[in-house]
Amino acid sequence: MRGVAVVCGGLLVVGGAVLVAVADQQRVDALDEARAAVVDARERLDAAREVNLVLAERLTDLRSLISEQDAQLADDTGFLR
Repeated sequence: MRGVAVVCGGLLVVGGAVLVAVADQQRVDALDEARAAVVDARERLDAAREVNLVLAERLTDLRSLISEQDAQLADDTGFLR
C-alpha cells in the first residue's frame, strides 16, 4: 500500500512539474505575441502618421488655393480679374 502511495505521489509531483512547465511556456508565448502586437501597432501608427503628414500638406495647398479664389471672387471693384 505504501508503494502505491509513493507511486501516486511521484506521479502527482511529475504531473505538477509538467503543468508548471506548460504554463510557463504559455506565458512566454503570450508575452512574445504581445510584443509582436506592440511592434505591429507602432509600425501601423508610424505609417498612419506619414500618410497624415502628406494629407496635411495637401490640405494646406488646397486651403491656399481656396483663399486665392475667395480673394478673386470678393472683387470690390465690380470687375473680376
